[in-house]
Amino acid sequence: MTDDLLKILTLQQMEALIFLVEERSFSRAAKRMLLTQPALTKNIRHVEDCLGVKVVNRSSAGVSLTPEGKILYNAAQRMVKLRKEAGEKIQKLHEKTGGDIYAGASTIPATYILPHALSAFKKNHSDIRISIKTEDSEEVLNMVLDKEVEIGCIGKEPLNRKLTAQPIWNDRLILVVPRRHRWIKKGSVDISELLGEPFVLREKGSATRDVFESYLKNNTVISLSRLNVCGELGSSEAIKEAVIAGLGVSVISIHAVRRELASRLLYEIPINACRIERKFYLIYLKSFDVRPHHQTFVNFLKKYKTD
Repeated sequence: MTDDLLKILTLQQMEALIFLVEERSFSRAAKRMLLTQPALTKNIRHVEDCLGVKVVNRSSAGVSLTPEGKILYNAAQRMVKLRKEAGEKIQKLHEKTGGDIYAGASTIPATYILPHALSAFKKNHSDIRISIKTEDSEEVLNMVLDKEVEIGCIGKEPLNRKLTAQPIWNDRLILVVPRRHRWIKKGSVDISELLGEPFVLREKGSATRDVFESYLKNNTVISLSRLNVCGELGSSEAIKEAVIAGLGVSVISIHAVRRELASRLLYEIPINACRIERKFYLIYLKSFDVRPHHQTFVNFLKKYKTD
């Protein structure tokens, strides 16, 4: 007998020995294993050929183990038990609903949508812990690609083929002005009137800026470079404060200014024949192993209403 011969013993052959001992009959053991009796006999013979010794005694009274057979039988029981435990652990892993989620989100969803969404989510899923990093859309996209976060939420559709992107929420960019601004009485403006007004703009990398710039390029005769930009700021909160303070006007997500519009700190001024809309996208790597708790969170976000 050599180690090499022992290595070719299969788990089915070990199980054949276990069932044979438990049933004390080749025919009953074969039936329990859903094998023919010759097939079960062949398994036992293969075990004995590998060991070079008999493992069972055959007699009219039934079968019994030899000393070598007892050693192998005890080992076989432990192996089958380990397999069963592994299967149970794997099953529990898939049934487990809790876990940690590491996400990245651009300014608008991170500041104005996700806090409310997470509050609603945690009411029914307290065992799922969620950490969110806030960056502009371009940086969130890179964090997902670099596996710094598992899931991202951004304000523009990514083009990278390594990513899965699912639209989840709608957004509309609106022109806002401070109270007592002359445009409030006017009611609406033409897009060309933006050229002569101090304008506060989001920083480069912001999806809000990208969407606005793309709209101007594809739908109007003016460009972003022709605006009278008086400041470039790194967050929607900073943009709002600048407009409220009278620094200039701006185009911003409707989600960011609902409270200010309701309290009349800011006013929406419609731009004639102009409607700037976009979607927020949930993104993750196509190779990402989506666990049950990730899927629970993703499904919730898809159904969550922002209005």
